[in-house]
Amino acid sequence: MNGIMIQGTASDVGKSLIVTAFCRLLANEGYAVAPFKSQNMSNNSYVTIEGKEIGRAQGAQAEAARTEASVWMNPILLKPRSDQHAEVIQFGTSYRTLSGKDYRQSYYEMGLESIAFALDHLRKTYDVIVMEGAGSPVEVNLKDRELVNMKVAEMADVPVLLVADIDRGGVFASIVGTLELLEKEERARVKGILINKFRGDPALFEDGITWLEERTGILIVGVLPYVNHRVEGEDSLSLTDRFLHKTGSLEIAVIQLPFLSNYSDIEPFNEEDVTIRWVQDPRELSAPDAIIIPGTKSTISDLQWMKKLGFEDALKSYAASGGNVVGICGGYQMLTEKLIDEHGSDTGKAGTELNGLGLIPAKTTFHEVKTTIRVSGVNTETGSPIQGYEIHLGETLFDHPATPFLKIDDRPEGYYGEGGRVIGTYLHHLFHNDEWRTVWLNGLRAKKGLPEQKQINRKQLKEKTYDDLANELKPHLKWELIKSFMFQGENR
Repeated sequence: MNGIMIQGTASDVGKSLIVTAFCRLLANEGYAVAPFKSQNMSNNSYVTIEGKEIGRAQGAQAEAARTEASVWMNPILLKPRSDQHAEVIQFGTSYRTLSGKDYRQSYYEMGLESIAFALDHLRKTYDVIVMEGAGSPVEVNLKDRELVNMKVAEMADVPVLLVADIDRGGVFASIVGTLELLEKEERARVKGILINKFRGDPALFEDGITWLEERTGILIVGVLPYVNHRVEGEDSLSLTDRFLHKTGSLEIAVIQLPFLSNYSDIEPFNEEDVTIRWVQDPRELSAPDAIIIPGTKSTISDLQWMKKLGFEDALKSYAASGGNVVGICGGYQMLTEKLIDEHGSDTGKAGTELNGLGLIPAKTTFHEVKTTIRVSGVNTETGSPIQGYEIHLGETLFDHPATPFLKIDDRPEGYYGEGGRVIGTYLHHLFHNDEWRTVWLNGLRAKKGLPEQKQINRKQLKEKTYDDLANELKPHLKWELIKSFMFQGENR
């Protein structure tokens, strides 16, 4: 197989970003390229055109590759539901919820088969595959049954580039230590090392490059600068870097739930005059222009967390004083009057019931079968077209007629109350809709006495972001050498 795998010395060293850049560089050169991550662990997911669920990062990487995202690019997605259990998504569909121990013992062989099947499909469809590992390839307590690093590189028979994050410190020890813990045949597969997130004068690192190459016998194929990018991240490790270094004339508080999912719903605000504050304590709410309760993988558990900390009274007081509240998916469910988990599909305990925050006059019942679907509709108030996707177990029903947020074909969806000050919807990707986002933000601006802003075309900005990322990194890469590694199979 023509391809390469990007592995890292740790989590959050920049593997996903580098894969994204490689996908765009290859696409710009005319190759049919696909991203691949055999097993992803993230609650930040993406729904394919077929209504299947994969990791959000692979969706963004497919966009960078100028190809349609598919389940073949991420055959296994693990969505944490507690500290010890995760929902296993196999080829885009929920398989089972397993503990870490059960996953390793009972799923391993099935996982290998799924990965092999996906790799075979991609090999027949694309010129080259850019693969991503997870965490570190030398977690010695897990290594014998891993499904995402060196085992997968071996299955695909592709070379590996090892990425280290110099910004966090300890780069020499992390590289040498990782290589020392690899088996001899695994280490032989590592063809190059990438130093990522470098700040300052690269000339000051030349002695470091020489030392590493002499010590390891492996070439440094790139010293990549620290870039302030707009590419969507894979998990909440990057929340601080992505949202907290920007100020704007509007302020939106987003409740940072323990099992936060699909935080990419908030990404479009990075392009606006908006400050995003992630809040974990009601005392931090203050008086923002709006509060968003985002999606969650464990709605009732996160609602209990909110109640325990005092968010319930704070939110009710904020809404009563004229504040704007938006609940998305699990956040929408929390805003209703009662949540009923008849089958234990949300909590694992059948018959669980909990009073909601009571800002939306409806009840939410959790079902056993998950809804995953792309949808298109119109906003009932503005007539703005809105596209997005739904990923949820529950159904929210109203005892009395209420104004829906959307009309999807003939189906009402969500809630639009208090003149739009309280909104609930199952629709992820809501704020990615430029027209509606602009209308909503301009309403907040008007309320604050600020002038309206023009609509931003996020799709064009996203394309520019992928090109800018690729163009910024390429001069710092030994790109032709890296490509020779990718296409080694052609020269055998």
